[in-house]
Amino acid sequence: MTNVSIIARILNTVKVVPPGFVASYGQVADLSGLPGRARLVGKQLTNTFEGAAIPWHRIVRSDGKIAFPVGSEKAEEQRQRLIAEGVVVRNNRISMKRFQWQPDLAEILHTLKY
Repeated sequence: MTNVSIIARILNTVKVVPPGFVASYGQVADLSGLPGRARLVGKQLTNTFEGAAIPWHRIVRSDGKIAFPVGSEKAEEQRQRLIAEGVVVRNNRISMKRFQWQPDLAEILHTLKY
C-alpha cells in the first residue's frame, strides 16, 4: 500500500463521519483498514486539513477529548465547529456514548470501498 493510498483511505473515512457525530482516531484507523494506526490518522489530519474540505473537527481522542491543547486556536475552532453541528462540548470533551458515530455494516460497505 502506498502512502498516497493510505492518506486517501484516511481522508475518505473522515469525510463520511456525519455532522453531529464524532469518531476517534483509532476508529478512523480501523475503518480505513489500518488497525492500530491511530497516531498515523492524527498525523495525516494535521498535515492535510488546512484549506481542505475535510471535516477534521469530527475526529477526537478515544476518551472524547479534543486533542489540541486547551485554549489553543485550533482547539477553540474545533469546539466551535462541533457546537455548530449540535455536538455538546464540555471542558473540551465530547460524550462518546452520546455522539460517537456508530455506522452499521451496510453503511460501511456502501460508503467505504477500498
